[in-house]
Amino acid sequence: MRPYRSNPPLAIGLILTATAFIAGTMLMAKMLATDFLGPPLHTFQISHGRFLFAFLMIAAAAAMRRPALTRPDLRLHIGRTLFGWCGVTAMFAAVGFIPLSDATAISFLNPVFGMLLAIPLLGERVGPWRWLAAILALIGAMILLRPGPDSFQMAGLIALAAAGFLGMELIFIKKLANKEGAFQILLMNNGLGLGIATLAVIPFWVAPTGAQWAALAALGGLMAAAQTCFVNAMARADASFVTPFTYVTLIFAAFYDAMIFGVIPDRVSILGAATILLGAGLLAWRDNRKHT
Repeated sequence: MRPYRSNPPLAIGLILTATAFIAGTMLMAKMLATDFLGPPLHTFQISHGRFLFAFLMIAAAAAMRRPALTRPDLRLHIGRTLFGWCGVTAMFAAVGFIPLSDATAISFLNPVFGMLLAIPLLGERVGPWRWLAAILALIGAMILLRPGPDSFQMAGLIALAAAGFLGMELIFIKKLANKEGAFQILLMNNGLGLGIATLAVIPFWVAPTGAQWAALAALGGLMAAAQTCFVNAMARADASFVTPFTYVTLIFAAFYDAMIFGVIPDRVSILGAATILLGAGLLAWRDNRKHT
């Protein structure tokens, strides 16, 4: 039973808000990875800022709410956070070199990689429709990589690796979701992530400018707000109902990129993104049929 009464319209509003926030984190990362706000920061420092300020917000919420916590499964939390940190860091590295819309579209491969990894790791069976969805999404990724000698996007491979890491994170999330509450999972993830990010950033730390500090704080705050909206949306509607609305992230990412950096998606980007969305949408549809 859900902790809240089912409310699909509110769930849609929450998930759309989350997509705007998630695209915003990508925008902040791109500003910090380029010379938009000052000398570019190292990817590890951007990732550290994301975990630092997200943890501060979630810890403050925990202090005010005082939620009931259970004994955490540290092995699963460490595995989830390690892959999540690798995925987030790689994605932040990619957005400094490729359009936000391309990086966001490639990120929608997360559930596809999660599905593929669930076969050997969770023993799940995959039918022909879900295989078709995976193939379509991967074809879309290849289109976005522009596999030609003059147009190949090496940074796209970094985004692809990020999607793989985040797909592996989904395996750990599935295991944790059956054992612990959502708020505890968020708190542990951001706390452990801050520890990993702090160790990684030490050799690369430089003093950010005032504008960069503000962007780092916004990055972490937006991520914490997005996670909160996402968790609350899931509490008020089925995941299979909510998931398709996450694809609106791509629209916000393209809008932010056009408004701030003047980057307009070209035909290759649109074709690749549409192919990935077709595969991801088909996967979500099959998951919906499976649970209804």
